[in-house]
Amino acid sequence: MNAAPADQIRLLDVQALDVRLSQLAHKRKSLPEHAEIDSLNKDLAQLRDLLVAAQTEESDTAREQTKAEQDVDQVRQRAARDQQRLDSGAVSSPKDLESLQREIVSLAKRQGDLEDVVLEVMERRESAQERAAELTERVSSVQTKTDDATARRDAATQQLDAEAAEVAKEREVVAGVIPADLLKLYDKLREKQGGVGAARLYQRKCEGCRLELDITEVNEVKAASPDTVLRCGNCSRILVRTAESGL
Repeated sequence: MNAAPADQIRLLDVQALDVRLSQLAHKRKSLPEHAEIDSLNKDLAQLRDLLVAAQTEESDTAREQTKAEQDVDQVRQRAARDQQRLDSGAVSSPKDLESLQREIVSLAKRQGDLEDVVLEVMERRESAQERAAELTERVSSVQTKTDDATARRDAATQQLDAEAAEVAKEREVVAGVIPADLLKLYDKLREKQGGVGAARLYQRKCEGCRLELDITEVNEVKAASPDTVLRCGNCSRILVRTAESGL
């Protein structure tokens, strides 16, 4: 393949712009905020799960407390009715009177037991409420950190995208004057060779693979026409001659 020396030199300009685009893409992907946000989101998910569990426990104990208080109230009302019967003298039979007194004592014990249950449930509910309140604060704190990291990431991404757009526009202008067949070869080699399709020959060394040409290769380069598109014998990249090639 042949191409004007100036067009071959322009390949190095395109290559430099492509390297810059790759660097910007890598930097965008490697922003520290990405890892920070991922870590915060994991913490946030765990905290929210714990918060839901605490809120569920608080809701369950609230219903349990209501039921226990209703049981206490029912026993209290029944004991009050029995005490009223006892106080009114409506029960005259000694046997019935003894039975009524035993029931009042039993109800008093039952009421005490149920009140202990209410107290225990209230303590568990209070503990769940405190846990939920603590977790709510922690969720809010982590969410604030996440929002801050997201804002920083978005700002950095926007800046990198803007720079990449400028570089891409410049590349389009430079590549637009390079012969299509030469640019096609360059793009093919760049994809195959890890992002570098053209390299400068500097002081008899290919800057693509960093290997120095042997004497035979140097002589072949010297003998080649300036329009000849050379390829590195080691890495196959387009080898661009300049005034600093050392020939």
